[in-house]
Amino acid sequence: MEQQRICKKCLLRDLAAEDQKNIGKYIGAIKPQDRTDGEAYEERLAVCMKCEKLVEATCQACGCYVELRAAIRHGRCPYQKWSR
Repeated sequence: MEQQRICKKCLLRDLAAEDQKNIGKYIGAIKPQDRTDGEAYEERLAVCMKCEKLVEATCQACGCYVELRAAIRHGRCPYQKWSR
């Protein structure tokens, strides 16, 4: 029996193509005025990539997909690690 490897520091965009497509669809549905700008989005994801609570693109502190939470302007890190 093959053991499935758990990716501790992956985002959905690093996983399967179907996951990439789905997260893109959800982010695209966020109203432009409610969406985080590109630079802040990447800064937030960089913080998440270093966090011990990131497992398989999910924040183990709150259960969200970090890419979706980071894309929402008013989204917040449960540990207040995001600067904006």
